[in-house]
Amino acid sequence: MTIGALSLLAAAILAVALLYSSVGQAGATGYIAVMSLFSLAPEEIKPVALVLNILVAAIGTRQFLRAGHFSRSLFWPFALPSVPMAFLGGYFNLPTEVFELLVGSLLLLSAALLFIRPPAEREPRPPRRSIAVGVGATLGLLAGLTATGGGVLLTPLLIFMHWAPTRTAAAVSAPFILLNSVAALGGVVKATTSVPTFALPLALAGVAGGVVGSYYGAERLPHTVIKRLLGTVLAIAGAKLVLT
Repeated sequence: MTIGALSLLAAAILAVALLYSSVGQAGATGYIAVMSLFSLAPEEIKPVALVLNILVAAIGTRQFLRAGHFSRSLFWPFALPSVPMAFLGGYFNLPTEVFELLVGSLLLLSAALLFIRPPAEREPRPPRRSIAVGVGATLGLLAGLTATGGGVLLTPLLIFMHWAPTRTAAAVSAPFILLNSVAALGGVVKATTSVPTFALPLALAGVAGGVVGSYYGAERLPHTVIKRLLGTVLAIAGAKLVLT
């Protein structure tokens, strides 16, 4: 990769980290989207996306824990079964065609969720533990296979199913993403997949964006505009992967 291309990619990663962290996400789908637009191979995208996810999710987790929105009783039934499944998903490398179709479909789904207006807040009703365990295990496996962390699906699920209010959903998703990304990266390393050398400048860009986005927070930025812009990027990248 040329210095010019790496600089452009780092700038895009910084922007994605800033926007996603401002709404309580680590940004995996965004990182995958921009890296796919730069035509990187799946074996390069997966470890780099996980490293970025871990760094930005750690920043978001700290912010939400300090803000007092985290719910342990809601978090652990989802998180405990997801971690071993994320490791398993990270261990396996899907064929390029399958990876691109799966990730592309996930990006399109994420884009659709960003364009949908969230339902009005009402009294939350947490799911039964058996449902939470099943959902957590499924999202963990998907998180490991696609290097997404699972939060981009967990957050809207918690909100649309009225399992948690919006801020609690974001506070639960941040450490969920962190644990799954660490587990998935462990699986990647176990499978002897190396992390590309260009991951370092991208990591620095991701941290910078995550710090700024977390500092300003969701309430200070126009969420509707941000979600639509991100949805557009994800839709373009997802369509590119699925159609090609």
